[in-house]
Amino acid sequence: MRAIIIKGFGGVDSLVIEKLPDPVPQPGSVLIQVKAFGINSAETHMRKGDWAEAALVSGIECVGLVKSCPGGEFAVGTKVAAFMGGMGRTINGSYAEYTCPPATNVVPIETDLSWEEFAVIPESYATAWTCLHPNLGIESGQTLVIRGATSALGRAAINIAVDAGAQVIATTRKKERFDTLLELGAHRAEIETPKLSESIAERKKIDAVLDLVGNTTFMDSLRMLRRGGRMCLAGWLGGLDPVNDFNPLLQMPSGVYFTFLGSFVFGTPEFPVSEIPLQSIVDKVANGIYKAKPARVFQFDDIRDAHKAMDSNQANGKMVVRI
Repeated sequence: MRAIIIKGFGGVDSLVIEKLPDPVPQPGSVLIQVKAFGINSAETHMRKGDWAEAALVSGIECVGLVKSCPGGEFAVGTKVAAFMGGMGRTINGSYAEYTCPPATNVVPIETDLSWEEFAVIPESYATAWTCLHPNLGIESGQTLVIRGATSALGRAAINIAVDAGAQVIATTRKKERFDTLLELGAHRAEIETPKLSESIAERKKIDAVLDLVGNTTFMDSLRMLRRGGRMCLAGWLGGLDPVNDFNPLLQMPSGVYFTFLGSFVFGTPEFPVSEIPLQSIVDKVANGIYKAKPARVFQFDDIRDAHKAMDSNQANGKMVVRI
C-alpha cells in the first residue's frame, strides 16, 4: 500500500510517501480501506516530534470500508469511521491506503454523505460532543464560551452547543472571522486575548468554558466562571509550553470545576465510543442542522500542502484528504 510516513521529525518535508506492506488484522482489530481522513493539529505535533509518541504512519482518524475483521465485529464492506485508539501514536494511523485500528475505535455509519464530507466528522465531533455533554454537562439556556472557536473542533462545538440550546460566545484572534462564527450560530464573537476574563461582560456569570487555546489561557478561563461553573481544556492552539509555577492554592478560584479531555482515551473501557451518538451527529450534518463542510480537500500526494496550511494557521476549518 501507499503510505505517508514521518521520515525524521521536523517540517513538512518530513512527510514522505512510500510503499509499505498492507497491514494484517488480528482478532480485535479491523482492516479499513481508507477513503478519506481529516487533518488535525495533533498530527503536526507528531510530525515535529513535540509528543513522546509518534508512529511511522500518522493520522488519528479516517472514514472508509471494512476489508477484513477477524473477530467478526463488522461485516466486510461496512461503511465506518475510526478515530484514535493509538492511531498515529502507538500504531500506524490513517495516512495510508489501509489502516488497522482496534475494533473498539470503529463505528459503523449509514450515510449518503460524500467521503470528503463524512471525513469532517469523526475526531472533531466526537471530541466536541464529549467535552460539551459528559464533561461540561451543557444545558439549554446556559452561557458557554468557546475559546479558539474557528478551529475545526471549535466549529463542531458551536454546532453541537447551539443545537443543545446554549448561548455561545465564540472567540477568535481575527475579527474578519466573526461573521463565520455568527453564521454557525454563535450569539456573539469576541477577540481572543490572554486576559479575556477581565473584559468579557458576563464575567462571573458564565456557566461553562470550552478552552481550545490551552495552557496560556486555561487559568483565565477559570476566572470568568460563576460559582459551580465548569471549564474543559481540550486543545492547545496556543502551543504546548508547560504552565510554570502552577499553584492551585494561590491561583485557582474556589467553587469552579476544571476538567480535561484528550481524545486518545476514546475506545478505552472508561470512554467507549458507543457512548458517542455518532450516527445521530452524521444525520444532523446530512440534514443541515450542523454546518459541517470541508474547508479544503487535498489529494493524497498533496499532504505537505495540507500541513503547510495547518502550520500557517490557514486551515479555516476542517481540512480533509481524499484517497
